[in-house]
Amino acid sequence: MKNSKTIRNQIVVASPVGKLRLIASDKGLVAIDVRNVRVASDQETSASAQKILSATKKQLEQYFAGNRTTFDIPLDLEGTDFQQQAWRALCRIPYGKTISYGQQAKNIKKPKAFRAVGSANGKNPIPIIVPCHRVVAGDGSLGGYSLGLKMKKQLLALEGVSEAE
Repeated sequence: MKNSKTIRNQIVVASPVGKLRLIASDKGLVAIDVRNVRVASDQETSASAQKILSATKKQLEQYFAGNRTTFDIPLDLEGTDFQQQAWRALCRIPYGKTISYGQQAKNIKKPKAFRAVGSANGKNPIPIIVPCHRVVAGDGSLGGYSLGLKMKKQLLALEGVSEAE
C-alpha cells in the first residue's frame, strides 16, 4: 500500500510521443504518465526526488534523440511480487529487440503465465524506461499496449524494430 506521506515530485516534459508527466519519490522514479499530464500546483518538494526527475528527463531526451539505449534511473516500483518479476524481466530486454509474452513468462520461470505477464505489463507504471513496448504477441504481431498501439509502433520504430507483417 502506498504511504500517503511519501513526498512525490512531478514534472511534465515534451517528447516525440507526447507530453510525459514524470513522478518521483526520494527512492526513485514512480511513474511516467501520458494520460494525465497536469502537475499539482501545491506539491511538496524533495531535493532527492527532484534530482531523480532531472536525471530522468535528461536520459529520456537522450533516448528519443537516439543517443541512449539503457537507463540507469533508480526505480520505486510498487506492485505484487509477480508484477515485480515481470517488470524486472522487461528491463532485461535489449534495446531494439522484442520478445513474446510467452518468452517473457518463460524468463520468469512461469511458462504458462503468458496472459498474466501481459496483464502485469499493462499495469507497468513506468513505460519506456521499463520497456513493455518490447513485448509482442507470439505470432510476431504487436499485441497490446496500455498506451496504445500508435505509441508502441513509435517506440519500436525509434529503436529500429521493423513492424511485424
